[in-house]
Amino acid sequence: MRFVEPEGWARPSGYANGVAARGEVLAIAGQIGWNPATCKFESDDLVTQARTALENVIAVVRAAGGGPEHVTRLTWYIVDRDAYNAALRALGAAYREVFGRHYPAMTLLVVAGLLEPRAQVEIEATAILPERS
Repeated sequence: MRFVEPEGWARPSGYANGVAARGEVLAIAGQIGWNPATCKFESDDLVTQARTALENVIAVVRAAGGGPEHVTRLTWYIVDRDAYNAALRALGAAYREVFGRHYPAMTLLVVAGLLEPRAQVEIEATAILPERS
């Protein structure tokens, strides 16, 4: 995996502008902050839901034989920009608990709502797994 940052650009904080990788592509559906075994939310808190959604992303990656270091792209969908901005420090800590210091390319979109009414965040991802021999 190679992180791509154009010369002269300011260094991004908490994400990469580009990631190049070779291997098996794993597309991960949008994951929300609920318990995937029960399909029930254990919290309405944005940070708690974001941590759980990230854990759910990594569970799919691990099921395919990878880890956080194989994730090349994350797209976050949030329903409340102000809540996100107010929780930036706690969201960063939750992110590092799950992903460590691996920062793939990321996009954040503010949306009017998500399919599950209690969902505060949905995160989809792409991972590039090492080629199998």
